[in-house]
Amino acid sequence: MYRKGTIILPILIILVVISFALAGAAFYLYQTERGKNIILKEQVAELEGRQKITEGKLGDAKKQASELALKLQEAKAKIDSLTQELEQNKTELDETVGNLDQSKADLEQQKSLRQDLEGRLKTTQDEGKQIKEQIALIQKQKTELEDKIKNMESGADGVELGKVVVSGEPTVIDNTAKGKIKATNERIISAQNLEKAGKINQAKALGVLEGKVMIVNKEFNFAVINLGSKDKVSLGDEFRVTRDGKFIGDLKVEKVHESMSAAGFIPEIKDQLKENDLITQKVK
Repeated sequence: MYRKGTIILPILIILVVISFALAGAAFYLYQTERGKNIILKEQVAELEGRQKITEGKLGDAKKQASELALKLQEAKAKIDSLTQELEQNKTELDETVGNLDQSKADLEQQKSLRQDLEGRLKTTQDEGKQIKEQIALIQKQKTELEDKIKNMESGADGVELGKVVVSGEPTVIDNTAKGKIKATNERIISAQNLEKAGKINQAKALGVLEGKVMIVNKEFNFAVINLGSKDKVSLGDEFRVTRDGKFIGDLKVEKVHESMSAAGFIPEIKDQLKENDLITQKVK
């Protein structure tokens, strides 16, 4: 019995030691886990704080994203509007370029037509100047002949002349003056023939202007006539156009130069008008 108690006691001691060791270990583990739990709770609290901050930032980010989306929609609408306006401007620009090309072509055509008209007008002016010089020369010769006839009739050359018939044979008054009288009459007849060729000057002498059509522009319905400011032509004057006694139509002066004028006409007669047609001023 004694030996049995001796054996049990150490076992109990060992068990007690083991129990204290286990209790100490358990306490240590408890303290360790408690410390870890405290640390974890602190970390969780910190994470929760960070989460709240992150959620706040996320809310701000969502708000900013919504604002950016709205601004993006507005920018897209503006881009669409600008694109549509750009297409419209492009279309208008294309039309403007087309009109510009057409205007350029029309301008070149007008320039060519103007150069052609200026050339023809210059030629006509030169011809008119030559005709004017010829008429002045004829008038001068006529004056000289009239003065000489008056001197001869008054006996300035010592020759007594009778009546001279221009259209027939001269009356022979003196055999010595026969050749001189005949030559004089021939010069008179020549001068009269030249004067008849200048029908416009005769018309002026009678107070009625007559002339001719120099150029006919069927595209713009106007004609250039050989009468101008020197012939007392004014804006709005009207002229009758005839050919071989047949009435063609009327012209109305729209622009006056010194020796020629531009006169308009109705489109219906543009195919009937021709150069060199006779024109006669209408009495107002």
